[in-house]
Parts: sequence; structure tokens; C-alpha cells
Amino acid sequence: MDIRGLFRTDEQPLEKLLPDGGFCGIFRTITCVGDSLSSGEFQTKREDGTFRYHDMYEYSWGQYLARATGSTVYNMSRGGMSARELMGLDEYWDPVRFPPTQAYIVALGVNDVQNQNQEVGTLADVTEDWRQNADTFTGHYAGVIQRIKEFQPNARFFLVTIPRENNAERDARGACHAEAVRAVAAHFENCYVIDLQKDAPCYDEVFRENFFMYGHMNAAGYLLTAKMVMTYMDYIIRHNLRDFDLAPYIGREDMLEG
Repeated sequence: MDIRGLFRTDEQPLEKLLPDGGFCGIFRTITCVGDSLSSGEFQTKREDGTFRYHDMYEYSWGQYLARATGSTVYNMSRGGMSARELMGLDEYWDPVRFPPTQAYIVALGVNDVQNQNQEVGTLADVTEDWRQNADTFTGHYAGVIQRIKEFQPNARFFLVTIPRENNAERDARGACHAEAVRAVAAHFENCYVIDLQKDAPCYDEVFRENFFMYGHMNAAGYLLTAKMVMTYMDYIIRHNLRDFDLAPYIGREDMLEG
């Protein structure tokens, strides 16, 4: 085996989807922070044309990732979640319900930017104290990371951008979201971007015909998402290996003392 193939500079992040998550498995504990698309939400239609919605976490991409890697994964998510809402829900910051983990995959923004048309904002909205951040998507989104860093300062963060949809209006908002997410990742230490806006397949009519049920994914869509997320994490880790040398000590920093 020639290990130099692991570090190819011409490799694309999603060039070959991994069945087992590859080096994503160095994290034994992971939290997925997100909305319905992080919660395995299924949408079905009643006879009268109205819809049912159910968060079925065992079908979420986070739990597919858990089964593939053997890691413990928590779903800090629910249908309709936004960064602004999450910051105000004390139960989601309960350390008993959501113990600190080594890594956090943050997939927020569809509700904020696409569905609620919240102002995206800029890094100027982010202060040293998350309580003083501006009421914009960037302010709340950065606040999520800041709040996690208060109890798990050395966690690794993987921030997810929104895939393209072949819809000019939504893709324009998605591009603004991606720009904000990339800026937040550059602002904080130990933050990386799972850039689905740039590297994922377009969620166009053909994609939705196969992997969606109405406005949410089907089971195959959530499994495909898991493969994309953990493959992208593997790519990031392999190309930044020194950044992850001390991953086993995240949350166990006392073991490095003395």
C-alpha cells in the first residue's frame, strides 16, 4: 500500500463515498446540531392533502453515521430548528441530555435563511460574548459554536453548507449562507467546512425524484447524506492530520497535565 494516495492534492472531497466513514471514526463521540434534515424527518400526505411530519432519529444521517463508524452520536436537532431558536432552548443545553462530545457537525441554516429569510449578517455581528451577538443568522450561528466552546473548548467543528437546488432564488440565499458559514469557520479555531454547496450533487428534480418524499428526504436520501458527511470528514482529517493528533484527549485534557 502506498500511503501517499491518502494525501493526493488533486482529490475531490466526495470523489468516492466511503461505506465505513474512514478516518471519521477517530471521534468516538459526535453531536449533530441541526433541523429536520438532521433528524430523519419523514413527510407523508393525508388523503385531504395535508401533511404529517415525524422526526425518526434512527433514520437520521447522524445515526447512519453512528452505525457505520461505531461512534456514539447525539441528535441535537428537531424539525423546524433554527440557530436563533436553538440558542433560546435551555433543554438543548442540558449536559445530561447532551453530554459534551469530541466533535460537532453543525447543519443549521435551511430554516433561518431559506424558509424564514432571516438576515444573514456578517462577522461584525459576532462579539466575544455570544449573549451580545446580533440578531442575525451569523450572530446566532456563531453563538452556537461559542456556547459549545464554553464547556468543550477543544472540540472539532464541522460546519455544513446547503447543497444547490437548481433554483435561482434559493441558490442565491444558499450561496449567502455558505459564505457566512465559511467566514465563521475561518474565525474560530478547530472549525472546518463540509462544503456541500460546492461539492455535493445538485438537489435538482432528478435528485429529489429519487431521494425525497415531498419536502424531506426518504430513507435512502438520509443514508446518502450520511455517506457524504462522513466521507467529507474523512477527507478533511486526512488532509489536516496534525490538527487531530490529540482527538482522544478532547474532554480529557487533565490527562495531558503533569
